[in-house]
Amino acid sequence: MPSLSPAIAEIRLAVRTSLADLPEGATVIVALSGGADSLALAAAVAFEAPKRGLRVASVTVDHALQEGSDGVAVRAGQIAAGLGIDPLIVKVAVGGEGGPENAAREARYGVLRDAALDTRAAAVLLGHTLDDQAETVLLGLARGSGAASLQGMAPVRDDDDGIRWLRPLLGVRREATRAFCAASDLEFWDDPHNVDDRFARVRVRERVLPVLEAELGPGIAEALARTAEQLREDAEAFDEMIHETIEDIVEHAEAGISVSVAALAANPAALRNRIIRLVVGSEFGASLTRLQTLEVARLVTDWSGQGPIGLPGCFAARVGGRIVFTASAPAAR
Repeated sequence: MPSLSPAIAEIRLAVRTSLADLPEGATVIVALSGGADSLALAAAVAFEAPKRGLRVASVTVDHALQEGSDGVAVRAGQIAAGLGIDPLIVKVAVGGEGGPENAAREARYGVLRDAALDTRAAAVLLGHTLDDQAETVLLGLARGSGAASLQGMAPVRDDDDGIRWLRPLLGVRREATRAFCAASDLEFWDDPHNVDDRFARVRVRERVLPVLEAELGPGIAEALARTAEQLREDAEAFDEMIHETIEDIVEHAEAGISVSVAALAANPAALRNRIIRLVVGSEFGASLTRLQTLEVARLVTDWSGQGPIGLPGCFAARVGGRIVFTASAPAAR
C-alpha cells in the first residue's frame, strides 16, 4: 500500500482528537467554503467521523459578494456529497454594518448557528489554521485591544445556545491543508479576497508576517499561536477567580446591578478591571474599551464626586459604598 501523505496524516489526527469527546450517533456540521482549509477539514471529518458513529453535514454560505459565488457554493456542495457528507447551501444578503468582512462573518455564523440548532448538532467545525491564529493575534496587537483579543481563537468554545464550536486545525499550518488537497485530488477554490490588500488581514498575511519571518527568523507564526494559548490559559484562571469573587461583591440594584467599592479596591487592578468588564458584559451585553474600564475604575480608586459615566448600554455611578450600573442615567442627587 502507498504510504499516507504526511499532511493527510497530520490533519486526520487533528480531527480525530477534536471529535474524541463527542457522543456517538451525534451530528457534526463542517463550515465549508470550498477553500483548501475547509475542504481538507471536510475530507478528514468524512474519514474520521464514521469511525465514531457520527453523522456529517456541511454548510456552505453563498455571500453573493463576488461574481460566480453561486457556482463556487454549488461546487463545494458537490465535493461534500462526493465525500459522503450531507451538503446544505444557503445564500445570504450581507449588510454593511461594521464593514464588509464583519458583516459577512456575522451572516455566515448566523447561518451556521441556525443549522446547528435545527439539526441539534453536537458541534460545528471551522477550518481556521495556525496561520489564521497568528494573523488574529497580530491584528489584535495592532488594535491595542488587550489580552482578550491577543488570546486569538479558542480551539473549543461553547456558546450561550449550547452550540460547541471546534477548530481542529489551529495547530496546523495553512500549507498543510493545500498539501492535503493535492494528495487527495481535491480541487479547492482560491478566494480572490484572500489576496485583496484592501483587507487588513490580507496585508498582515502578505506583508507583515513575511517581513517578521525575514527579519526575526522562522517560527513567528508558531510563536504567536503559542502566545495566544498562554494568554488563554491565564484568562481562564482569571475567570475562575472572578466567578469565585463576584458572588460576594455583586448585588442586584433598582434597574441594574451594583458592586462593592471596598471589594473592588481590595483587588489588584487587573482583577478589578475584569470584574467591571464582566459585570457590564453579562448584565447589559456590552463590551467596554480599556479607557472606559479605567474611567469606571476611577470611581473606586480616584473618586472626587465625578459621575455618572455613560457607557455602551448603561451608566455607572458611585452611590455610597457601591458602584451602580443602570440602563438609564441615575436621577440627580
